[in-house]
Amino acid sequence: MTDTTLPTPGLRSTLRHLWQDQRVWLASALILAALAVFDAPQAADSALFAGNALLGTAPFLILSIAIAAWANATGADNLIAKAFTGAPILMIGLGALAGGISPFCSCGVIPLIAALLAMGVPLSAVMAFWLASPIMDPSMFVLTAGVLDLEFAVAKTIAAIGLGVFGGTVVHLMMKGGAFADPLREGIGNGGCGGAKIRAPKPVVWRFWTDADRRAKFGKTALTTTLFLAKWLTLAFILESLMLAWIPAETVTAALGGEGLLPIVTATLVGVPAYLNGYAALPLVGGLIEQGMAPGAGMAFLVAGGVTSIPAAMAVWALARPQVFALYIGLSLTGAFASGLLFQLWTQMA
Repeated sequence: MTDTTLPTPGLRSTLRHLWQDQRVWLASALILAALAVFDAPQAADSALFAGNALLGTAPFLILSIAIAAWANATGADNLIAKAFTGAPILMIGLGALAGGISPFCSCGVIPLIAALLAMGVPLSAVMAFWLASPIMDPSMFVLTAGVLDLEFAVAKTIAAIGLGVFGGTVVHLMMKGGAFADPLREGIGNGGCGGAKIRAPKPVVWRFWTDADRRAKFGKTALTTTLFLAKWLTLAFILESLMLAWIPAETVTAALGGEGLLPIVTATLVGVPAYLNGYAALPLVGGLIEQGMAPGAGMAFLVAGGVTSIPAAMAVWALARPQVFALYIGLSLTGAFASGLLFQLWTQMA
């Protein structure tokens, strides 16, 4: 007799997570399979391009993975709690700085933000952290320097912190006028793994290798980060190979190259729907810049896409009231355009 019972909730959750983990690999496999059927030489070229690109970025991948695993194993991410104490202006600056350098993953940021707001931390400081966090972290810095260059990585870090300070200051001024007295949606509390770091921050254990549990945490984080980066970068490099092969350089130059405001405006708006993932976007932007994309447009694309990407935007929508969400998007696009414009001016002066 056939068993027709439904999977238990735990099994359903496991299957869902397995599907989410494998669908990026599946997308890469399907692209290569389709190419093998319709354009076999391009399939071979794309596979070779992706393999060589992964080998070329391997040193930076290893370093970024080690940083993420070290931060999790030592508990260095608990230092974020210290950024939200003090005067409002100081909290905005520290919140932006913490967002720009913090190693928090997407699963930790969402409950952390809810915890901060529920505990009464001003929205201005939380917004500063919220805007800066999706754009840069230590792993992202290393990979940006490797895939693009060090100047771009430094500029993107400054853009992340600057956007946080800008957004936090705007919210602070609006709050002084009586806005955003209750920013959270009904029923949102301060639970979750990120919230626990704020409610009861634990001391950092720098010598984590002396603790078996922390060594295990280091290994688990290293493995999950390796798989995460590998699947997204593989897909990104395959897409980059197709972009270089099929999109004429003059088309990119006409739309996103040259001087002036239009390429930066276009990249800011295109970054919202076209952004795949912070790590996957790097080689795509690198390929576009090689084809004539203005550096400022590349910066605007990365900043706008990072802050308004589906995971980041959904986190804001799920936690905050619609007016807070609308302000978040407005600040993101404004800051991305300003970041791209300033970076373009800097590259022209250098």
